Parts: sequence; C-alpha cells; structure tokens
Amino acid sequence: MEIENSTAKSPLIRYKLKAYCRDAFSEFFGTMILILFGDGVVAQVLLSHGQKGDHQSISWGWGLGVMLGVYVSGASGAHINPAVTFANCVFRKFPWRKFPVYAIAQILGAMCGAAIVYGNYKSAIDVFEGGSNIRTVPGYSDTATAGIFCTYPADFMTKTGQFFSEFIASAILMFMIFALKDDGNMGAGPLTPLALFFVIFGIGACFGWETGYAINLARDFGPRLTSYMLGYGHEVWAAGNYYFWDASLLVLVSVIILYE
Repeated sequence: MEIENSTAKSPLIRYKLKAYCRDAFSEFFGTMILILFGDGVVAQVLLSHGQKGDHQSISWGWGLGVMLGVYVSGASGAHINPAVTFANCVFRKFPWRKFPVYAIAQILGAMCGAAIVYGNYKSAIDVFEGGSNIRTVPGYSDTATAGIFCTYPADFMTKTGQFFSEFIASAILMFMIFALKDDGNMGAGPLTPLALFFVIFGIGACFGWETGYAINLARDFGPRLTSYMLGYGHEVWAAGNYYFWDASLLVLVSVIILYE
C-alpha cells in the first residue's frame, strides 16, 4: 500500500514541479521582452541625443514591450509585474504560494533584459559618458546613462509629488487591466495585449515625465540592481532622495489603496 501511495504521489509532484517551472519561465521571458523593448528604446533615444527618437518613441517602445511580453507569457497568465500578481492574489483568489515564484521570475527576467540592453549599447554608453570606466546617474551628471535602465524623478519633484504621480499611473494601469479582463463588461478578449499597448502608451505619453512611470516593481528594481552591478554605484539607490523605494513599493501601496 505504501509503495502504491508513493508511486501515486510521484507523478503529482512532477506535475506540480513542471507547472511551477512553466510559470516561472513564462514570466521570466515575458518580463525580459518587456525590458528589452522598453530599456532599448530609452537607450536609443538618449544615446543618439534625440536624433533617433523622442519622448513619443519611448511611449511606443514601452507599449510594444508590454504587448509582446504579454504574448510571450500567456501560459502563466501574462502578469509580468509583481503588482499584477499581488492584486490577483488579494482580489482574484490567485494562489499565494505562486506569488514568490512569479515575483522572483519577473525580477530575474527584468535583470536579464537590462543586461542584454547594456551589452548591446555598451560602446555608445562609453562614448556618451566619456569613457568606459565612467558610469553616472541622473542628478549627478549631465551625461548620465543610468536612466536607461530604471526610473529617476525630475529634479523638481517632492516626495508627495512622487507618490501622487506613481499612484495615478499605477491606479490607471490596474483599473484598466481589470476592466479589459472583465467579460461582464465589454472585455477585450483576445485583443487584450493590443489594448494594453494603448494603455501603456497613454500612461507614458500623459503621465511619464515626472517620475518615469515605473508602475512595475520588477521593471524598476530588476534593472536598477543590474545597473548597480554594472558599476553605476550607490547613487542608483540614493538618487532622488532614495526614490527607488517609491518606484518599487508605491506601486503595491497604490494597488492596496485603490481596491480597498
């Protein structure tokens, strides 16, 4: 009897492990694609001194990144954002045991995407910064390139302003995601990825200037950690009066406030 039970449990364990791996890889690659297009367009616009694009180009790039990332990670539900996973756990009965798997995969995917963008644009970064051993952060240099990888607030932004800007952007994102997925409403159905493209494009075009619209803990924290590891220094955490706490955590706070 014990042997039979053991045999029965073994396929179940393998099935669960396979499901966890599938979800993890799905979220990893979806988030990686998001960052490849998002950070990639910022790099092209910044390093070309605006000759190869402008603010609208950045909005297009991030919109495309989200849309394509959703297509890539459909097998796991296409969260590609710890805030989305968290909101689904709280309000949609998504299993809490999956939250760490999703969040870690999303952050690692974002880190990998940022590293690929850095490798692709390293020569241009060297020229823009003035040397291969120079890596600077916005607010500390006129030729800073750390803003390619993560968000930094405008110089005039106060802590209250930073919170309000991220709250508005995050609230719009989460509200629109739930509206687009609500079949009891109009619902976007198979056009959800395309609809999300326009949501992200709109947020970037209308609310992206002041804080860079992080609206995604993995999108901001993962590349920020990568930039720190690549030599941008402690300033990646200290810039904007330690704004990284706002960029990374205010998204989750905004979700809780919005849906409470």
